[in-house]
Amino acid sequence: MRTLKIEPLTKEAFAPFGDVIETEGSDFFMINNGSTRRYHKLATVETAQPDDKAIISIFSAESLEMPLRIRMLERHPQGSQAFIPLLGNPFLIVVAPLGDVPVSGLVRAFLSNGKQGVNYHRGVWHHPVLTIEKRDDFLVVDRSGSGNNCDEHFFTEDEQLLLDPQ
Repeated sequence: MRTLKIEPLTKEAFAPFGDVIETEGSDFFMINNGSTRRYHKLATVETAQPDDKAIISIFSAESLEMPLRIRMLERHPQGSQAFIPLLGNPFLIVVAPLGDVPVSGLVRAFLSNGKQGVNYHRGVWHHPVLTIEKRDDFLVVDRSGSGNNCDEHFFTEDEQLLLDPQ
């Protein structure tokens, strides 16, 4: 079983999967009479249907026992999905490129520094939220609308991966 190498989360490394939402190194302009920096359009909410709506939710996640066997990934074919940490804690991200099914050999793992969020592009395979803390909260921006918006793929035993943050 292949153990995933955990990479630092950078805009360049994550670009095939979506956007890194962070202020570090991002352009801004001043608003509110010069008292506020606006880091504009750090990510774009993607929706597939004209009647879809972008929605904002909070996910309160429990940690999973590590090392974690990666048995499945999911994707959202109708819209993007963004996770922004609310408590400033680092969290793990596991992704695979676009395709009909995720390819085990192309799965990658990233570590957010706790000040970075991610926006998975529409259809990108990813593991459900992976908090390192016992419990953590995330602001989630995604799509609401009709039709199925969650495909799950379960790897065969030979394709499963190990995520070990140690």
